[in-house]
Amino acid sequence: MTYNLYVDESCHLERDRMPVMCIGYTKINAEKYPAIKEYIKLLKSQHKSPTEIKWNNISSSRLPLCKALVDYFFNEEIYFRCILVKYKDKLDHEQFNQGDHNNFYYKMIYFLLQSATNPPANEYKVFLDIKDTRGKERLNKIDEVLRNKHNGNSPFKEFQHIQSNENVLLQLTDLFIGAITFKARGLEKKANASKAKVELVQYIESKSGYLLDEGTEPWENKFNIFDHQPKQSL
Repeated sequence: MTYNLYVDESCHLERDRMPVMCIGYTKINAEKYPAIKEYIKLLKSQHKSPTEIKWNNISSSRLPLCKALVDYFFNEEIYFRCILVKYKDKLDHEQFNQGDHNNFYYKMIYFLLQSATNPPANEYKVFLDIKDTRGKERLNKIDEVLRNKHNGNSPFKEFQHIQSNENVLLQLTDLFIGAITFKARGLEKKANASKAKVELVQYIESKSGYLLDEGTEPWENKFNIFDHQPKQSL
C-alpha cells in the first residue's frame, strides 16, 4: 500500500516569539487522492468558498465549510498526526540537539513520520508545504536521515515540495494544526478571541474526543497528537 502524507508546520522558527510549535500531516491512500480532491472541491463550491482554506482566514462565513470538512475527515479514510511542542522557549538545544534548532526540527520531522501509525510494510510519499528558500536543503536532509535509519531501505520513498494553495489536503493539515496551536497558546480564552475559531476548536474536539492541547494515546490512528514536553537539564 502506498500512502501520501501532506506535511505542514506552524510556529516552527526558533525566534518567532511563539511559545509552541506544531508539525503535522494528513495521510491518505495514494489511489484515493483524485476522489478526495474532487469531493473537497465540491464542498468548497457548495459553500461558495473556492479560495484556499487557511486557519488564519477562518471567519463566521467560512465556519460551515470548515465544519463540513471536519465531518468529511472523520467519516472517510483520512488520517491526521502531529507533534505539539510546548514551551518552545525552554528547549535546551545545547544539551539535547547539538546546539542547533535545525537539528531539533529534523528530529521532530523524523519522529512525526517514524511512528507505529506508519508501519514499514507500506510505502509513503511525503509532500511538504514550501516555507522558505531552504526547502530543498531540508528535504534532502530529511530523506538522508530516514535512509540512514533504515539502512538505505526507507519506506519513505519520495519527498516533494508543493504549494498549499494548490493542494486541498495540505490545507486540511493547516486547518488542524492551526486549531491545535490556537488552543495550546490559550488564545481561546482571550477576550477578543475569534468566535468562529473558538467554535471550530470545540467542534474538532467533540468529533475527535480529545482536547487539542493534550496528547492522545500513542496508538491512536485516526487523530493522533504527540504532546512533546522539552527535557530540562539539571
